Amino acid sequence: MSARPPLRLAEMTTEEAAEAVTASPVVIIPAGAFEQHGPGMPLATDTIRAEAVADRVAAELDGRAVIGPHLPVGVSPHHLAFAGTVTLTTTTLAAVIREYVGSLHRHGWRKVLVVTGHGGNNATLATVAQDLLTTHPGLQFAWTPVTALAADVVAGMGVSEVHGHSGEAETAQMLHLAPGLVRTGRLTAGTTSLAQLDPLSRLSRHGSHPALAVRYDRLSDNGILGDPRRATAEDGQAVVDAVVVRVVAFVKEWLDA
Repeated sequence: MSARPPLRLAEMTTEEAAEAVTASPVVIIPAGAFEQHGPGMPLATDTIRAEAVADRVAAELDGRAVIGPHLPVGVSPHHLAFAGTVTLTTTTLAAVIREYVGSLHRHGWRKVLVVTGHGGNNATLATVAQDLLTTHPGLQFAWTPVTALAADVVAGMGVSEVHGHSGEAETAQMLHLAPGLVRTGRLTAGTTSLAQLDPLSRLSRHGSHPALAVRYDRLSDNGILGDPRRATAEDGQAVVDAVVVRVVAFVKEWLDA
């Protein structure tokens, strides 16, 4: 592992930030969500995972990247039936990202990477990336999900037929990264098979079909897809390690491009 801790823009003075533009040309922005994760995990699960991956990536890059301002609330209207969920609209999240990036660009940064722990942010990030090609042609904007980047590792975990939100993979990551925040005694299975879904919900889970958005209270009574009781910290470490290795490799190639 790297010998130095990750650099954080928030902990720098303005003079140090000016120096970091040259010394640390990549800004990593962790993005998450503030939403239900069943009875066993905290509302900030997606943010915690994104921050942890961002920290590890920055540490491995040994000073060539700096952690920028976080995005702790994401696009989560599909979870609003569950208490505690807070959401932004896609328009608001897009505006915030553009303004973050615009400020960083003004100070001289030209490479920004968003690491999102929440899949609900993906569509907005893809849209912002296209818009920035026009509004900031000198800027290079990249983004990546967390769990989806290690889909091969997740597949090897023996996950349920239906899995995903608050299921085996996310719970495993939290058991590795923040075990004290997982209420292990409250972990319970959610929807684990297509047979448990109504026809419309079942249609929304087929990746080979056109995308269909449905609320999570329709997909699962407790907001969980999969069986988090099967998760282990070891599996979580395998997922996180794979994601970090892949993002670090991308950034190193990016810096040399």
